[in-house]
Amino acid sequence: MKLLFAGTPDFAVYPLEKIVAAGFPVLSVLTQPDKPQGRKGTLTPSPVKQTAEALGIPVFQPARLRDCAERLRAFGADLMVTCAYGQILTQEVLDLFPMGVWNIHASLLPAYRGAAPIARAIIDGCRETGITIMKTELGLDTGDMLLSARCPIYDSDDCGTLSDRLSRLAGELIPQALETIERGNFSLRKQGEGFTCKKTERTEVDFSASAREVSCLVRGLSPAPIAYARCGELVLNVWFAEEVPCTGDEPYGTVLSASPKEGLVIKCGEGAVRITELQPAGGRRMSAKDFLNGRKIAKGDRFENKSLL
Repeated sequence: MKLLFAGTPDFAVYPLEKIVAAGFPVLSVLTQPDKPQGRKGTLTPSPVKQTAEALGIPVFQPARLRDCAERLRAFGADLMVTCAYGQILTQEVLDLFPMGVWNIHASLLPAYRGAAPIARAIIDGCRETGITIMKTELGLDTGDMLLSARCPIYDSDDCGTLSDRLSRLAGELIPQALETIERGNFSLRKQGEGFTCKKTERTEVDFSASAREVSCLVRGLSPAPIAYARCGELVLNVWFAEEVPCTGDEPYGTVLSASPKEGLVIKCGEGAVRITELQPAGGRRMSAKDFLNGRKIAKGDRFENKSLL
């Protein structure tokens, strides 16, 4: 059974490595074209391209996969595995693979179809998520499901740490899926009604929400596109916030403590959060302790979301 693998970010690296380690012949890896990065705009290959080259696998980087049906047919692959590839597949492309196109999706479908399923699960306060291996069809993540596995979401998780764990889980699951497909003795599960999520955006924290909602928003947007908060003229990117007990009746957004010893604690509509990592506008990422050692923010100051005033 010969296959193509299509993926782009770090999330797709471990599944690719595990497919190769399991002995499945990968004829070529498809990934997005190199993109400019940094202030100098240096063209940089995707993590999947770097991995494929290290493994000695040929790399194909079409700007528009839909225009490359004949090139894909020439590979003679039986199936294709996709994992956070970043391009929409047409029916013409799907029809090229006699054993189908199979997608690794980072949620327990039918929940969280579409973009940013990992971030959205954290933002919504879910206690678990998972990986689903599904057969790709034209609908957005609506295909029939082959295998799935669950993964807990911890209060210590941000989108980065959860993504790493889910990538590992996907890497363990996809060889099992390929073995099942190769044997041919499997059945697929239909999806019910689901929820399609949109891409996440940089968002200002609303401290009138509960402490859990604030913590989940911050963690779900970290390390990118990041949540931010305002205290007077001070703008902070917030990398991590945890819930803490609070019994006071101060207005939401009030700074309850602002010392290196006690940390930066802010009152919410219900409860409070302690910000443990942050980044002043134009500055570097740092611990709240380091920030409080050198910046002027004091107990009683107030964070306000100006868009809500």
